[in-house]
Amino acid sequence: MRASHSPVCSSRCLLLTAEEELHWLALRLVPGLGTRTAAKLLERFRTPEALFRCSRSELEAAGLPPGLARTLSSGCSFEDAVSQQEIMREKGVQCVPLTDPRYPARLREIFDPPVLLFARGRIELLGSLMLGVVGTRRPTPYGLAVAERLAADLARAGLTIASGMARGIDTAAHNGALSAEGDTVAVLGCGVDVIYPSENRRLAGLIAEKGLILSEFPMGAPAYPQNFPIRNRIISGMSAGVLVVEGAQYSGSSITARLALEQGREVFAVPGSIVSKMSWGPNLLIKQGAKLVQDFNDVVEELAPEDRRALAAGKQAGLFDAQGETQANGRASKFESPACPRILEKLRVETSTHIDDLLGLLDDLSSSEIIAALFELELAGAVRQLPGKNFVKVW
Repeated sequence: MRASHSPVCSSRCLLLTAEEELHWLALRLVPGLGTRTAAKLLERFRTPEALFRCSRSELEAAGLPPGLARTLSSGCSFEDAVSQQEIMREKGVQCVPLTDPRYPARLREIFDPPVLLFARGRIELLGSLMLGVVGTRRPTPYGLAVAERLAADLARAGLTIASGMARGIDTAAHNGALSAEGDTVAVLGCGVDVIYPSENRRLAGLIAEKGLILSEFPMGAPAYPQNFPIRNRIISGMSAGVLVVEGAQYSGSSITARLALEQGREVFAVPGSIVSKMSWGPNLLIKQGAKLVQDFNDVVEELAPEDRRALAAGKQAGLFDAQGETQANGRASKFESPACPRILEKLRVETSTHIDDLLGLLDDLSSSEIIAALFELELAGAVRQLPGKNFVKVW
């Protein structure tokens, strides 16, 4: 159901003039002006330009507290808006206001949609069918493997993978979509020109080039802890559903799942071990009625009929073909080292194995033979090395 407070979209907003953009930026930067209040003002006055032409008394008559009415009518935020506009030009960032037809339709329907989005990359992805994939920042090897595999399969099926570019499950989801040459959107809890966490600098560059980086926070905004629950409503709000891979019972991913339910979105969860704290969140969601996910089809079949039709144009057939080809290639793979098949038998997807343990399991092989074989398996994409000389089999 469309929220009644949303201003009517106008096709003229598709390409903002520099002056219009400046007014939107100034509105976003008014100190103390919340999202809901800004949306109500836009519903009444239609444009930021009209808002800034209002007198203090007119703004107070519209329900603003005297102090906030005085701040808005003074136009004090325009200086910061000019600086923001200059940085946006330098970084190749566009702003998408609530009234812009490119603004995600699902996001516009939530209780408190952002008044302004900052977008860096392929802005056309705002109109694509998205699925949120979220989870813990401290995943198990099982969680990483599952997130990357499911994200890749769902991206091949035609869904755009939306996540938060945090370390852990978010990073795995983005990497999975990119590995499948699919689409992905990273929603940040900071400015789109701020890389957080810093270790994801390369990933951010890839997403800016092949996908989209999105935020409601202005340029240069730091990654304050309180920003992340705020950004989570965008991930769920833009998406047809949210898939939770791993997370503790009261984790950020559980908060995102709750937001998705409040927004009328589908909630999916990947089951995990009952003795793992990282599985408490998704297992509880399944217990409460979330859809249990074992493969990408469990997600696709729960989508609305119109969404499934949007994916039907050869996407799923292409996925099955790709999987079949991958499996066939895997069976036919010829490794130079005879140790490779034996190492693959010992490694697991769900738990990592330290190299010392591997040496103990294959005591008839020398350490140099095992290290060479592991290197060959890594190059082939069959094995991944984790920190501390731990290895897992790639699912």
